[in-house]
Amino acid sequence: MKEQTEVGKLKEGRYVVVDDEPCRILSIATSKPGKHGAAKSRIDCVGIFDGVKRSIVQPVSAKVYVPIVERKTAQVISISGDTVQLMDVKDFEIFELTVSDERRTQLEAGRDVVYISSMGKKKLD
Repeated sequence: MKEQTEVGKLKEGRYVVVDDEPCRILSIATSKPGKHGAAKSRIDCVGIFDGVKRSIVQPVSAKVYVPIVERKTAQVISISGDTVQLMDVKDFEIFELTVSDERRTQLEAGRDVVYISSMGKKKLD
């Protein structure tokens, strides 16, 4: 899910949708309004799920989408290879995520973990 807001209301550390990917804002630079134009903002951000750096330049009054990012708790059901099967604690939804070897060693069946969910994508926190 996502909602709409103005570029001028965004703050560093919050989230914005760029190229249909939820991103965390790293920095915002706002220029002064010119003789014939409006003030513009340059927003540098990094994707939550893919880690790709992106930037956008838009007028302060332009509308952008802000993703709804939720932190949820899930219980580890099983671990096989680089895939971890998890069950959400609240709604009992079962899903699978791929994890790195480093992260997999920290997980064990039966433990609770925190994951991030936004715009239909999920990732371990």
